[in-house]
Amino acid sequence: MTHSYLIGIPWFIFTAYWIISALKTKRTQKKESFAWRYGVMFIEVLGFALLSSGDANIGVLGRRIFPRTYALSIVSVILVWAGVGLAIWARWHLGEYWSGRITLKEGHKLIRTGPYARLRHPIYSGLDLAAIGTALGIDRWRCAVGVCVIILGFVIKAKREEALLAGQFGEEFQAHLRQTGFLLPHF
Repeated sequence: MTHSYLIGIPWFIFTAYWIISALKTKRTQKKESFAWRYGVMFIEVLGFALLSSGDANIGVLGRRIFPRTYALSIVSVILVWAGVGLAIWARWHLGEYWSGRITLKEGHKLIRTGPYARLRHPIYSGLDLAAIGTALGIDRWRCAVGVCVIILGFVIKAKREEALLAGQFGEEFQAHLRQTGFLLPHF
């Protein structure tokens, strides 16, 4: 099995799980505006396009960053699998309250179990980690730029989510802020 398959398989599993689990969510009570949704989505799509644009030679962005080593390949595969695993674990804990948009669902609850006990945005953390692993595996400057763009998109989205959750859950969310890390775990 080649290195690209070992990186691609977890992304395939992630996509399949996301599509299937999206069918089991509650009705949306409140959601972000069209402009915000697609503005952030544009940033994220741009980042993932840079990350996964195949063998596109984009000047200096098409050059390798590191010498190819077996250790780098192993680290990249581990990061992708760990990141996708974290995102799926977090998505499972959100259950019917998940949405691809910034929303409040009917009867929305603040999830503080599983990875949400230490992270406020473990799905984004997992996807960032998987993107970093993918970038290391592909090893091109365009991938490094793509990861930075992906992280920027998730930070913007996470900040907007936190504003919505703070308005909905007040002091309960403030306590959650003190006990969890933004994209890195709080211990």
